Amino acid sequence: MANIKSAKKRILVTKTKEDRNKVIRSAVKTAVKKVYTAIDAGDAEAAKAALLGATSAIDKATRKGVYHKNYAARKVSRLNLAVNKMSR
Repeated sequence: MANIKSAKKRILVTKTKEDRNKVIRSAVKTAVKKVYTAIDAGDAEAAKAALLGATSAIDKATRKGVYHKNYAARKVSRLNLAVNKMSR
């Protein structure tokens, strides 16, 4: 454990941010899983609806600094591709 006051504060702040990021990442993973579940089930309407939710969650996480913008763009692109392939 740190002895310096500012180092102790950094530890607390880092823990707080880590917990917040964990919640956001978990929400994104759940939203993405819903898209793939709908694709596996063959339900195009549910997949498109889940895609909107997942895209929104990914964009929100990117705005909060949890994900890098290129990572988010790649994730959204792959989800779109999967849903579009399924609906053909």
